[in-house]
Amino acid sequence: MKKRAKRIAALLMVAAMVIPMTTGCGAKDTSNTSADNGTAQTETPAKEAPAKEASGDGEEIVFWNIGTEEVDKAVYDKAIEVYHQTTESGYTVTSVPVQNDTYKEKLIIAMSSGECPDMYISWSGGPMNEYIESGYAQPITELFNNSDLPNRLMDAAIAQATYKDDIYAVPFMNVSLSGIYYNKDLFAKYNLEVPTTVAELEAVCDTFVANGITPFALANSAKWTGSMYFMNLAARKGGLEPFKDAVAGSGTFEDESFIYAGEKIASWTEKGYFPQGVNSLSEDDGQARQLLYQETAAMDLIGSWYTGLIQQDSKEFYEKMGWFPFPKVDGSSADSSIMIGTIGDNFISFNCEGEKLAAAFECASKFSEEEVVDFMVESGKVPPIKGVEAKITDPINKLIIEAANNASSTQLWYDQYLPPAVAQVHLDTCQEIFGLTMTPEDAAAQFQKAMKEYLEEVAE
Repeated sequence: MKKRAKRIAALLMVAAMVIPMTTGCGAKDTSNTSADNGTAQTETPAKEAPAKEASGDGEEIVFWNIGTEEVDKAVYDKAIEVYHQTTESGYTVTSVPVQNDTYKEKLIIAMSSGECPDMYISWSGGPMNEYIESGYAQPITELFNNSDLPNRLMDAAIAQATYKDDIYAVPFMNVSLSGIYYNKDLFAKYNLEVPTTVAELEAVCDTFVANGITPFALANSAKWTGSMYFMNLAARKGGLEPFKDAVAGSGTFEDESFIYAGEKIASWTEKGYFPQGVNSLSEDDGQARQLLYQETAAMDLIGSWYTGLIQQDSKEFYEKMGWFPFPKVDGSSADSSIMIGTIGDNFISFNCEGEKLAAAFECASKFSEEEVVDFMVESGKVPPIKGVEAKITDPINKLIIEAANNASSTQLWYDQYLPPAVAQVHLDTCQEIFGLTMTPEDAAAQFQKAMKEYLEEVAE
C-alpha cells in the first residue's frame, strides 16, 4: 500500500512538472475528446484497483495513442481495421489519438486520477516500469508466449517490453534510432563529405555557418529533441558504462562524458550551429522540418521516424536526403557502433483484465501481422520484425537497419529509460544548456542530485 502510494505520488510530481512547461510552450491538444473520458482535469485520488475500474465500458476498448499525423495515423487505423474485420471477441476498439507531448501529460494525469484507458502506448523504459508498479499495466506473458509474436518480433524489442521477467507490452511501430538526416545537395554545393568524427562534423558546421546556413534544424521546446545531442555526445565520448553506473549509483552524472556533452552543446550554440530561438521552436508543429525544406538548415539529428514523415511531406524533397550515424569522438576508445533509440518504438500496454485483455492483446497483435507490416514498410517504417531487412528497399532505411544490426548495443532514450522525475531534470537542464542559461557543470550537478534522491527514496 505504502509502495503504491509512493508510485502514484511520483506520477503526480511528474504531471505537476509537465503541465506548466507544456502550457508555456503553447502546445496544442488535438485529441478526440468524444472518447476521452475527461481525465485531464480530474484530481481524484488514485483508486486501489484501477485495472477493472478505469476504462471504457461494455464491449468497447479505449486505445490512447499518438497517431495524430500521417503516416502513423494510417498505421493505427490499418491495424485496428484488420482487427475489426477478423475478431470474434465481440469487442470494438476506439482509437483516441493525442499529439505527442500532450499525450505524455494526459497519460500521467489519467493514471494519477485512476482513469487510465484500456490500452495505451508508451516508449518502454522507466515510465513503463512506473506504470507497472502503479498497477496500470497488466502482465501479458502467457498471452504473448501462446501467440506467434515470440517468433516474429526482434528479441531486443521483446527485451524492452519486459520488466522483472514478465512481458507488459507489445512493441510494433519502428526501429527508431537517432541519426543525422542531411541535405545531399547542400553538401555537394559546398564540397562537403559525410563526417566520421566530431571534429569533421564541426568543420562541416563551420562551413555552413560561414555561408549563412544553419547546420542543425533543431526545434527544442519539447526538450527531448535536444536530449538526442546530449545522449549521442556522451555515448561517443565514454560509451554506455558511465550512464549505467550513474543510474546504478556506482557512478555519477558528473562524469567527464556528461560534462563533455554539455560543453559541446554550449559551444555549438555559441557558434551558431542551431536556429535562433531554438528552445521555443516546436517539433510537434514541424518547425524543424520546415527549416530543412526551406534549405536554411542542412542537417537534423532526429529519430528515424523522419523517413516516413519527410516522404509524406514531399517525396521530391526526400530524394535530397541522406543519413549517417552520429560520428565518433576524436581520440575516444568508445564503441562507435552504439546506437541511441528504441527497437520497437511505441509499446502497447494494457489496463484491463480477462476477456477484455485478451481482446485488446488480439488487437495489438494485428500490428505485427504480415499485411500491416508490409503497409508500415511501404510507409517508410522499419517495424521490429525478424528479417524485415529483406522487405526494405528505401536507401535511408537500409542504412538504419544496417546500423541497428551492426550495433553492439542500443541505449534507450534517457527520458524513457530514467525514472520520470530524474528524466525531467535531465530534459530541463539540457534545455538550459542550449539556452546558455546553465553551465554544463551545474546541469550535471542537478542531474546527479535528482538521481541520488531517487535512489535514496527507492532504498527506503
